[in-house]
Amino acid sequence: MRQEPGSDERRPRRRRRRVVLIVLASLLGLLLIASVAGVLIYNHLNSNIGHISVGGLGKRPVKVEKKHVAYQAMDVLLIGSDTRKGQKGHIGGATPGLSDTTIVLHLSADRKHAYAVSIPRDSMVKRPACTQSNGRVDPPSLTQFNDAYAIGGARCTLKTVEALTNIHLDHVVVIDFNGFRKMVDALGGVQVCLPHEVDDNIGHIHLKAGTYTVKGDKALDYVRVRHGIGDGGDIGRIARQQAFLASLTHKAVSTGTLTNPKRLYSFLDAVTSSISADTSLGNLKDLFSLGQQVRGIGLDNVRFLTVPVEAYPPDPNRLQWREPEANQLWSKLRRDDPLGSKQTKESTSAATRKKQTEAQKQRAAANGLCS
Repeated sequence: MRQEPGSDERRPRRRRRRVVLIVLASLLGLLLIASVAGVLIYNHLNSNIGHISVGGLGKRPVKVEKKHVAYQAMDVLLIGSDTRKGQKGHIGGATPGLSDTTIVLHLSADRKHAYAVSIPRDSMVKRPACTQSNGRVDPPSLTQFNDAYAIGGARCTLKTVEALTNIHLDHVVVIDFNGFRKMVDALGGVQVCLPHEVDDNIGHIHLKAGTYTVKGDKALDYVRVRHGIGDGGDIGRIARQQAFLASLTHKAVSTGTLTNPKRLYSFLDAVTSSISADTSLGNLKDLFSLGQQVRGIGLDNVRFLTVPVEAYPPDPNRLQWREPEANQLWSKLRRDDPLGSKQTKESTSAATRKKQTEAQKQRAAANGLCS
């Protein structure tokens, strides 16, 4: 069976959702704002959005542009930030938080294809020099990928991704996980399914087994947990986040949310309060335009991948990008080349279907999910 570049055959395809869906799906609800709230509430929601300066980053990759097209390809860096009380920064100052989820969202110039490529935070990469909030320059380093956000926030992460991929990133959006908790609460909670009880004494996270609805801190615990569940690493947690965000997205765009003015407003207020974006994207109008473009492609047609990785030899608890596959993936996205057709159809014999079902259950259980 042929795999698309960067795909991970171990993951159930129906769970391929990520933080990007929180933003894009919720923005579709803005279609109803005019009838629900009017100008005052629109202005309030618009003022909720934070702004990120991306100027002064030095030499950046040259954007590859096509001629005679209505749009140019667009690459958006999406970061899920998990700031926790009491954390300190790399040199003793306050940290901007941890980048628990990082995705490069690529929209093709013809707006017929969209690819969302996840970068595991445990990847060991060569980070360029970055400026901290106190103005001190942190020198280049071989380090864990999410160290870039802890050192210099979204600017350092953007600079690092551009250096690693040679892709010019048009925009950056940061979604705060603490605001994410408010999104879940605004929807009345989200259903999860755990095949086994979770006792994570390192992260102080304890979750019962079974299928049930979580809200507040329990929702955050589910998307944060990595110890005492599944493979104990970043790949397993990404799969659980995919499952959770798929459930959240479906509930956010359900009739029960979109036709309920109070619930819709609470959700959109939580979403906009949780978002920071570069100044050219940091307003409802442009964010809504981005959401509409993705909607035109179809959320179900956004293809989710993870940059090809393998074990990092010096430390089995870390990962490294697998070459040449990783470079080939980024090169195709930079040139706006399609990544290939969907996987070829598999045999549909009864015996094959039974094997596929059992394999899917095993993969789900390995990642701490119900199949």
